[in-house]
Amino acid sequence: MSEHLQTASIQELDSKLQQTFGFPAFRGGQQQTVEQLLAGHSSLAIFPTGSGKSLCYQFTALQLPHLTLVVSPLLALMKDQLEFLHSKGIAAASIDSTLTNEEHQQVVQDARSGRLKILMVSVERFKNERFRQFIESVPISMLVVDEAHCISEWGHNFRPDYLKLPEYRNQLNIPLVLLLTATATRRVKKDMALKFGIAPEHVVQTGFYRPNLDLSVLPLQSGQQPKAALKQVIDQQQGDGIVYVTLQHTAEDVATYLSQQGINATAYHAGLPNEQREQIQADFMAGKIRVVVATIAFGMGIDKSDIRFVVHYDLPKSIENYSQEIGRAGRDGQPSNCITLASLDGVPVLENFVYGDTPLRSDIQRLIQAIEEESFVAGSSASHWEVQLYSLANQTNIRQLPLKTLLVQLELMGILEPLRSYFAEYKYKFIADRDTILAKFSGERVSFLQAVFEHTAFKKTWGVPDFDRLYQAYGAGAERHRAIAALDYLHEQGLIELSASKMTEVFRVDMTRLKNDDPAAKLHAYVTEKEQKEIERIGALIRFFQLDRCLTHNLSRYFDENSSPNACGHCSVCRGQVAQLSYVQEPHFPDQGQLKAHVAAFLQKLEADSPLELTDEEKHTLSARFLAGLTQPVFTKIKARQINGFGSCELLRYRDIEMLVNNY
Repeated sequence: MSEHLQTASIQELDSKLQQTFGFPAFRGGQQQTVEQLLAGHSSLAIFPTGSGKSLCYQFTALQLPHLTLVVSPLLALMKDQLEFLHSKGIAAASIDSTLTNEEHQQVVQDARSGRLKILMVSVERFKNERFRQFIESVPISMLVVDEAHCISEWGHNFRPDYLKLPEYRNQLNIPLVLLLTATATRRVKKDMALKFGIAPEHVVQTGFYRPNLDLSVLPLQSGQQPKAALKQVIDQQQGDGIVYVTLQHTAEDVATYLSQQGINATAYHAGLPNEQREQIQADFMAGKIRVVVATIAFGMGIDKSDIRFVVHYDLPKSIENYSQEIGRAGRDGQPSNCITLASLDGVPVLENFVYGDTPLRSDIQRLIQAIEEESFVAGSSASHWEVQLYSLANQTNIRQLPLKTLLVQLELMGILEPLRSYFAEYKYKFIADRDTILAKFSGERVSFLQAVFEHTAFKKTWGVPDFDRLYQAYGAGAERHRAIAALDYLHEQGLIELSASKMTEVFRVDMTRLKNDDPAAKLHAYVTEKEQKEIERIGALIRFFQLDRCLTHNLSRYFDENSSPNACGHCSVCRGQVAQLSYVQEPHFPDQGQLKAHVAAFLQKLEADSPLELTDEEKHTLSARFLAGLTQPVFTKIKARQINGFGSCELLRYRDIEMLVNNY
């Protein structure tokens, strides 16, 4: 490209930016990212929270010929971005669980007709058989992955389904990819870029330093009341703010306390109904709520520029989480305070989350056994395995998130190959009269639809189609996928309402590798290493809060960025306040006799009601997890929460609980 053309192109881009978005010029990093994408280079953009990552894809999408598909991890993120795009007259939509049938049909039609420029979905949407059939029929110019650190196993919010995005990109033949994140260590950056073939020169990282954020670590002393300390901090702040806590019941407890103290505060967590959460977000945005006391479920997608303070009442999960959460303060560039009420009390809770998610070796062996025993030889002589995640979690006693991670690891080992996902159960009801529907078709299609309707078992208004009987009666041309496509079409046309459930994943299994490669040992080594990394991440967080050198500078260095000064002058360390963390409440075990009685009652219930055959070692481990208040699929089965002693040691370190139980 000649220099003259390049200059003209830049002027043209600035003109379009002004015309569509009303911005006089691109911010740092945006122009480089946009130019790279328009030149056909996939890119990774790492910008601080609130510095305009989204504009990179929003602007580029308008210059591309076909649809831009955006994968976003949270509904709140999608809704905020869609609202902004609509305000600029840009044709954008999402496919998510909140849509009515009519809205869903409209989005599909708009995408197929080319009217839609941007479509936002969650990564889980790709498991939906109907969505995949639809999206394969739409030409796509660019795939955008928001919060792209979720792709990396070494990132703080790793989500196994994100590992499949490179494969989806290949299947859909998408030429261009943009990865967006605010937080990425050097290792995570390399990992993300490698997975999508992004060249080092196309990684755009802008300055991490936020001079308007004041970072303070306030160590709580032994016997101090954390809630009283929190009130004192909030009383010293101006404007609105967020208080972050770890547990849902803490959010409720702290919000109630603050309200009683005359502070306009509301709890927010994932246990609240969607409508209530949306209302809290809207009220906070509108200034009707001053303080939201929230778990990490709150914040992503909250584009409130005048948050004046962020307080960590409990320790954040990691340095990455801390960085993301304080990044929600002061997006308007005005001075804002980020305060951590720090003690060691929260460390066991953070560690216990990690241990609770780590499958045992015997759990992993159950998984391998399930694959081996439940696989069947398909027509091509290859072994296939069909599985529903919820049932498999109960069968193996592995929680669903780590179970997904193990399945992805088996894919990476070449033992499993995902073939497709489908809903095991469909049901539909007529909106239009059956004869009216049939009258809209002619020839063989009428016969086929009649056969579909005849091989549906109706209970009152809803009917469940029997695909096997349909195929036996009608023969070739009545395969399951054709029947689903027909029902989907009727649903799109508003003639029936179609509902699907029991997501089933189908894998091809390499039985030779499954039997000979000792995958159980490899998976156990993997989860053990992952557990150790997560525990180290918590250790790094504690060390960070006790640093005797500038917090702001060290935070930038952690993320492989060196734009901040060696001494910022606006953190507690620069003010000469070096934190030493201690326990506010020194942890101690409950009465030993009482604990033994709790464990005995738990084991009695476990042996009576558990469907699993358990070794003594497993019983010890499950007893420790019971006392720590950790959740396991088998605990749901035996109603462990209702047994006295559940969670009685939740404030103690898991390894200490385990040692105690092993002596019983």
